[in-house]
Amino acid sequence: MNKIKLDREKIDIQLGNNLMTITALAEAYGCSRARINVILNSREVAPMCAGRLAKALNVKVEQIIE
Repeated sequence: MNKIKLDREKIDIQLGNNLMTITALAEAYGCSRARINVILNSREVAPMCAGRLAKALNVKVEQIIE
């Protein structure tokens, strides 16, 4: 399966733009704060995971990947 590399700095920028915390991102994504931290720290995720993360941040996937 193909994996997509997340760019944590870009994600942090989007969190700032949306005035969101990691907890708020986890709620929008639909998981626990611990799980969202695992996703963000793993860097390589499945395309669907990247899509859900982008949707939770109200951005396109291209804006949060390397």
